[in-house]
Amino acid sequence: MAKKGNRVQVIMECTEHKTSGMPGTSRYITTKNRKNTPERIELKKFNPILKKMTVHKEIK
Repeated sequence: MAKKGNRVQVIMECTEHKTSGMPGTSRYITTKNRKNTPERIELKKFNPILKKMTVHKEIK
């Protein structure tokens, strides 16, 4: 049976990669507690295509 609660899966996408013009995307999947953080989250994650740490924002 599925778990019930406030934790939801979110997709994080790199913001710098879109403006760089390089092909491909850098995305991560993580979870967040919707009750504690109702707004979209931003985290610094490693982008393997650009080979550096970049800001990833929540999409959808």
